[in-house]
Amino acid sequence: MPFRYFLKQLLLPPGILLLLLALAWWWRRSRPRLAAVCFTLGLGGFWLMSLPIVVQWGAELLEREPPLAREEWATLARHADAIVVLGSGRERGDPAWGADQPTGVGLERERYAARLAKASGLPVLTSGGLHYGTPPTEARLMADSLHDDFGVTVRWQEGRSRTTWENAQFSAEVLLPEGIKRVVVVTQAWHMPRAVWSFQKAGFEVVSAPVGFLGVDNARPLGGWMPEFKSIWQSGQLLNEAVGQVGYSLFYR
Repeated sequence: MPFRYFLKQLLLPPGILLLLLALAWWWRRSRPRLAAVCFTLGLGGFWLMSLPIVVQWGAELLEREPPLAREEWATLARHADAIVVLGSGRERGDPAWGADQPTGVGLERERYAARLAKASGLPVLTSGGLHYGTPPTEARLMADSLHDDFGVTVRWQEGRSRTTWENAQFSAEVLLPEGIKRVVVVTQAWHMPRAVWSFQKAGFEVVSAPVGFLGVDNARPLGGWMPEFKSIWQSGQLLNEAVGQVGYSLFYR
């Protein structure tokens, strides 16, 4: 896992952009033209990633699953047998809480899943493993938060997965033996196509419940052409997902 982590951070933005800028400085005297190219690509990449309009355009390409209509929430039990909420990492040791907590993205998923569970009466499974071997699992963190913050008791916890593919495979080991083959999957809208594909490959019929859409009107000044720091993080998430979709299509056929 550490090698994969470092490789991923190096080859994806902002790592690759910082590397280009470092090469531009290194070659500034010996190879000035190549240094200029590296500088332009590195700085230009950061500028593009910082634009809300670029986030919006990128998300529009990835967010291919439509949202659930609100009137569908109460009738989900006709089409599914359980709700699966996918983990998104954790915030480590916040002193305000005295323990690890779900990320903001995770809380967004939990809130939506809680609304769906209360409206439909469907049971909930949380899916997410350890953070580099450190307990508790993401599944446990989400289950505790769903209970304490949203009043929803989680029936199953899948605490071994580290990837979307494993979310699906290990959730299948929990749910399929109980006869549960139809699931509502809750995750970010830009992540949903890969999640749906993975769960279908694991043997499920999937009702997608995407949340956190980014491919909507960004409502920013100048139409989103003014750089924002938040957009760099969002662009990184979208690029990571685009690479993930390509990788899954190659390695998990």
